[in-house]
Amino acid sequence: MTDLNVPLALDEIGAPHSASGEEVWTHDLSGVAPPARPARRWTPKRVVATPPAYDHPHGLRIMARLEALGLEVERLKTARLTGVRGENDRQTYARAKSTLAVVVSPPSRRKLQPIAPSADWRVDLAEGCPAHCQYCYLAGSLSGPPVTRVYADLDDILDGLADYVGQGRVTSRRAARRDEGTTFEASCYTDPLALDHLTGSWQRAVEHFGAWDAPVQLRWTTKFGDVDAFAGLAHHGRTRVRLSVNCLPVTTRMEGGTSPLAERIAALRTLALDGYAVGLTIAPIMPVDGWREHYGELLDAVAAAVDGVPGLDLTAELITHRFTPGSKEVLLGWYPRTRLEMDEETRSRKRGKFGAVKYVYPPDVMASLRGWFSSEIAARLPACRILYWT
Repeated sequence: MTDLNVPLALDEIGAPHSASGEEVWTHDLSGVAPPARPARRWTPKRVVATPPAYDHPHGLRIMARLEALGLEVERLKTARLTGVRGENDRQTYARAKSTLAVVVSPPSRRKLQPIAPSADWRVDLAEGCPAHCQYCYLAGSLSGPPVTRVYADLDDILDGLADYVGQGRVTSRRAARRDEGTTFEASCYTDPLALDHLTGSWQRAVEHFGAWDAPVQLRWTTKFGDVDAFAGLAHHGRTRVRLSVNCLPVTTRMEGGTSPLAERIAALRTLALDGYAVGLTIAPIMPVDGWREHYGELLDAVAAAVDGVPGLDLTAELITHRFTPGSKEVLLGWYPRTRLEMDEETRSRKRGKFGAVKYVYPPDVMASLRGWFSSEIAARLPACRILYWT
């Protein structure tokens, strides 16, 4: 049985988008990864809801939305979900990845944690992602079958954010980000656009921040381009949506089940024209063959997409690839034929803030990458502010 009250990702682990690669607990998932497939709106094969989810207005809204899509919602008797474990790891993984659970967020998720360098605070509206990125930083951190959980108590989660306004460390110590106010990251353990057509949670969060008369900003990042439902929302500039992008050799080979790069870049323009603060999460940066040309093409495509956008507010977050021994083991089990480079002999060995070993690019490679991105973003996207490099 799977206890839906227990988070998949442990709180001590750095968020996947932060590329921390730290404190990874491993488990055997050999041979369980499904083949890559073209992006499409995810339709779970099984939808369940725990009894407490029915006590929350947003839980009922989610279930009504799911039923309108023709999906049957199975009401569980307890928070225990049966029928997920299969005869082997492959069956368990496949069943879990095709299951959506409407649950109430566990207490550990309601006490917000700092999430530097991305934002002041991490706020979770869901946990789990149907995409299959071969470098996934969360892959080695899951504590059980990866059932996607969406939170029914969204209204309570959003109401509780007021206690954190004016606190935090990220924006207070970076002059370039003072205008953002207190920032809340809402995509640490999921991809919002993989799930929002099923829940409406992030649309509601955008409207909540838009109506909130305070120095605050909602932030989330996505590898999907399905943003039409967000155009026209009353966001009032208090949401920054970042599109997670990479050069074509990475997006086409290592990001199964996500939107093509061109669709993500088009979504960036759609949101920018609608007045959103937007951003690029270029991650994980890899020195693949011809990387300067490939990443140059990426920056040129973004420049063309934002050309002529009035009042453009564009940022970039630059995150290089790194891995731990545990995450490497899990990822090679999921994707035994991956072309992802994870050679310890060519990397620098470092210890993260929790003491875990991680492998990053050596100093000369990091310096070359950082220097190139700094100069080329300034030249090709002069309106873009680089928020951080890691």
